[in-house]
Amino acid sequence: MRILLRSLTRPLIACLLGTAAVCSAASPPSALPTPDFCRSLADEVENHWRQEELPKWFPRCIDQEHGGFYPHFREDWSRGEVNDKTIVYQARMTWVSAQVALAYPEAREEYLGYTRHGLKLLADVLWDAEYGGFYWGLDENGKTTASFGDEKHAYGISFGLYGACAAYEATRDAEALDLAQRTFAWLEKHAHDSVHGGYYEALTRSGRVIGGSGPDFARPAPGRTTDQLGTLYGFKSMNSHIHLLEALTSLYRIWPDALVEARLREVWVLVRDKIAVEPGCLNLFFTPDWRAVPDHDSFGHDVETAFLLIEAAEALNQPEDARTLDVARSLVDHALAWGWDRERGGFYDKGAAFHAAWQREKIWWTQAEGLNALLLMHERFPTPDRRYFQAFLQQWDFIRKYQIDPRHGGWHESVSEEGIAEPGKPKATIWKAAYHNGRALMTVAARLRTLAAAP
Repeated sequence: MRILLRSLTRPLIACLLGTAAVCSAASPPSALPTPDFCRSLADEVENHWRQEELPKWFPRCIDQEHGGFYPHFREDWSRGEVNDKTIVYQARMTWVSAQVALAYPEAREEYLGYTRHGLKLLADVLWDAEYGGFYWGLDENGKTTASFGDEKHAYGISFGLYGACAAYEATRDAEALDLAQRTFAWLEKHAHDSVHGGYYEALTRSGRVIGGSGPDFARPAPGRTTDQLGTLYGFKSMNSHIHLLEALTSLYRIWPDALVEARLREVWVLVRDKIAVEPGCLNLFFTPDWRAVPDHDSFGHDVETAFLLIEAAEALNQPEDARTLDVARSLVDHALAWGWDRERGGFYDKGAAFHAAWQREKIWWTQAEGLNALLLMHERFPTPDRRYFQAFLQQWDFIRKYQIDPRHGGWHESVSEEGIAEPGKPKATIWKAAYHNGRALMTVAARLRTLAAAP
């Protein structure tokens, strides 16, 4: 049945992609990926990141009074009133500062300072000194709040791990490696599912799994049915596991421990063979034993996962794993076939397996991950018609024209299908850090330089 399904759907997707997927009456950018062009485009992408985007965040986001990073900025980059300290945002900004320190020698000392500043909040405030594990969120004074409670979540903890790994890679401080190792140990003890594989997601402060059946599981708080990520208690999610994959990949690079390798391989295979399904979609939710629960297709997660699967394969020294490459490519192909704006460029938000996108706004992080994935596909699969490269150019053109705020700078959180931004939207929230577009821009610039240098 799998072979038959592939034989039926791949020609359909190929037909939908064709030249029409990247060419239109609007005449999107078209160029040959020559060395000179790739170098010039790398300079353009990197200049946008370093001269236009990064200065909007740093040092403006540094909270010298309470520690960590300010998470709320208005449309004009004035600071918002809310100063909650959530693990996802704080870890992402720690990761960004570490990556800048690693990438740009002339900025290294400045950004190492920001990295250590972020790591201190992760280790001293958001890490639970009594029970271990990271809180999901605290107020600016390090106290639990009614909105966040004291629950912990594998998604948030994965980002704490990701941030600690990046901090160690940049600083080589023993404290950063220790935090990463303690985080992995906490996940292993409390969240790993030794029966079905993967990880339980929502946990009490002391580390009991919320939402299962039996004496070892905890019940949700009164009135609560979903966790901080929006997943029904007791279920597993795609979103948590692709970011656990991301974090375990980073941990294995800095600490090639045998158990870390085993867990990385386990999650890698789960994402590739259980979460990803033909013709190129990701199921969003699962029972504990990995039976899929039907829901929509998120094009942004599809293209992001393509990158994360290949990144994990490379860390495991299996960069040419045929199954991984096939699945990764199918995720991008499906997103291009059903979630791509062929006229203007840009990926829509949501759709279905065999239906055009029905939620057609364009979210900043989806555009960033799409930019990254398209160039990766061109590098791995340089087709004669260069369709991935032409789509990459069109995606960058859309971002430059519509996703970037020409008045205040920074990226709009979302724009309409036509590229119109809703006035008044904030530039930063606890969910909107510099992580998605920062990673994409740095990775794309580096990959373009690699392409330029290729024989």
